[in-house]
Amino acid sequence: MTLKSEDIRNIAHLARLHIDEDAIDDYVDDLSNILSLVDQMNQIDSSSVAPLSNPLDATQRLRADEVTETNQRDKFQQIAPDVADGFYRVPKVIE
Repeated sequence: MTLKSEDIRNIAHLARLHIDEDAIDDYVDDLSNILSLVDQMNQIDSSSVAPLSNPLDATQRLRADEVTETNQRDKFQQIAPDVADGFYRVPKVIE
């Protein structure tokens, strides 16, 4: 796909970008090359290629889900300013 200078001006206007007039020809060439590459990539049959979750084919190392600390809720609630029925009470912020 080949772009024209007017296409670049329109894209720049829509994106609210300022482009110098002397740089428009460079943008026409660069963006036309990018769109040409995308068009080539779209022509490739990739229906038999499985999507990758990780390009390095690595697995995430996970630790075991084990309790490592004791429950200290009662200790922390003793120093809290306002507690009721095992919950921390806070001022209402939404009316």
